[in-house]
Amino acid sequence: MLSGGLDSTTLLHEYKDRIALAVTFDYGSNHNEREIACARRQCVLLGIEHIVIPLGFMGEYFKSSLLAGADAIPDGNYDSDNMKSTVVPFRNGIMLSVACGLAESRGLKHVLIANHGGDHAIYPDCRRPFIEAMDLAMREGTYVNVSILAPYTDISKADIVARGAKLGVDYSDTYSCYKGGERHCGTCGTCTERKEAFAIAGIPDPTRYE
Repeated sequence: MLSGGLDSTTLLHEYKDRIALAVTFDYGSNHNEREIACARRQCVLLGIEHIVIPLGFMGEYFKSSLLAGADAIPDGNYDSDNMKSTVVPFRNGIMLSVACGLAESRGLKHVLIANHGGDHAIYPDCRRPFIEAMDLAMREGTYVNVSILAPYTDISKADIVARGAKLGVDYSDTYSCYKGGERHCGTCGTCTERKEAFAIAGIPDPTRYE
């Protein structure tokens, strides 16, 4: 599952020799278009097949500031209470379910997801109990016992940046900003976390901020 953001792009590079297919979901978020473009370029670079699956019903029916335009996105840190407005209800559950069916259809055994420790405060579908529950459901619900690989569950975004830097990931060709502008806004929760990750890892941040 490749969003085109920093975390999943690092996972794409780290596990490139095991990845048969990368899938990006277009669910109507403010930043989907820019993320998808980054995801596509990263897959071309690595020679990995990439598909985009539309999930437009989420943008139409689900309530989240992530689906409501740039002006609806709050500024602040990820652990601030107002960041809960950016939660897209059960997003990872829906996407993992689709990816699971896709994996079984292609005879693949695993679905990789780049959830990480920094997500836990706000996003319930990024936490270990959820991932373990979905893993069990996917194993039980498929003939080939499709399972989840989520190697970043208990590490920080700074740890991910450090891994990616060693792999030579071009982070200038990733996109995170929840507001979806040409440049990263630099003030929303994901921009703030992105800045902090590079600073803590001691890696130069190539991101273009407003």
